[in-house]
Amino acid sequence: MRPLSGITVLDFSRVLAGPMATQILAELGAEVIKVERPGAGDESRLMQPMLPSGDSAYYFAFNRGKRSITLDLGTERGRELARELAGTADVLVENFLPGRMDRLGLGYRTLAADNPGLVYVSTTGFGQRGPYADRRGYDTVFQALSGLMSMTGYPESPPAKAGIPVADMTSGLWIVIAALTGLAGRASTGKGDHVDLSMMDVQVSLLALAAARLFVLDEDPGRTGSAHPGRVPSEALACADGRWLQISCSDQHWPSLCAVLGLDELAAEPGLRTNAGRLAERDRVMAALRSAFAGRERDELAGALRDAGIPAGEVNSVREILTDENTVARDLVGSFDHPVAGAFPALRTPLRMDNGADDVQVPDIGTPPVLGADTEAVLRDRLKLSATDIDALRREGTIT
Repeated sequence: MRPLSGITVLDFSRVLAGPMATQILAELGAEVIKVERPGAGDESRLMQPMLPSGDSAYYFAFNRGKRSITLDLGTERGRELARELAGTADVLVENFLPGRMDRLGLGYRTLAADNPGLVYVSTTGFGQRGPYADRRGYDTVFQALSGLMSMTGYPESPPAKAGIPVADMTSGLWIVIAALTGLAGRASTGKGDHVDLSMMDVQVSLLALAAARLFVLDEDPGRTGSAHPGRVPSEALACADGRWLQISCSDQHWPSLCAVLGLDELAAEPGLRTNAGRLAERDRVMAALRSAFAGRERDELAGALRDAGIPAGEVNSVREILTDENTVARDLVGSFDHPVAGAFPALRTPLRMDNGADDVQVPDIGTPPVLGADTEAVLRDRLKLSATDIDALRREGTIT
């Protein structure tokens, strides 16, 4: 039995943050019913990259393990069916602009009147209230506004976004936290709740260490490349073969690092034995390390550093890490069989559950749904609609 078996999630979200969250819930055992527009579905179904089958790998990445129904929320009958489905759900996730669900008759107060145990998670760019509440936002916009972009890149380069949609994906994780928190609260009170989750708030909350520097030093953090602003040495350095190696060392690692690199003169300086001393001499220390790294092959040096107990990590490409022996041993890359696209690789939900039994439970990789594949079954089984009723809905365009 999977941890969230018996939990039903009604998913009105689109594109990334919400779908990522509900995919995690699905692969942990929840029944996730994804409500999509008739004919088109979630707009991410048309986002690049596309498979030869015409399916979107973007959609595949965040919609595994769900059931898809089509429902035209622009019609009264469609909204009525959505309300009825919400009456059978434990969690509802939506990412419309503030007020949109209320205008559809699907706001929290309306639905909670019939289903007081409903955990209702509203995810918006800037929250339900505030001066920016009506603004639209996208991942890179949040990275820019939050200060993240101003800290990403090298000092001499323009601001840069992170290599992944970090604002969307961290917000997705917080949607999961919100849903599970609501369910835990319901278990003790019997009542659900409405969670107002702002993607911008999530990004600001990630500034904890940067804010600490501002609060303590009155220093507005800027771009430092791969270097740590408060630790020396902690940086990616180029090796003799042109590949890069990241190290991150504390005081206890300094003597061993100097020994591996042959930096006896630096090791002998009392002032460099503490991080504060090395911070004060950052330019000189890092110049010596760059020269030493430049004379060694990456793989040989990485092994020597790790043998000496020094934290070191090769700067891998995506291809390299997906084929890395640890990734393979942890079985992080699996696959699903899609009814149209066939077998397709996928990254696992990264949880391992050990209840003391001999085997460790790993979440199964679900299959992304074909648009509307589960409409008839959901309406029949959950709302007890007859085949005649469902045919009528299809003829009038409420479903497809």
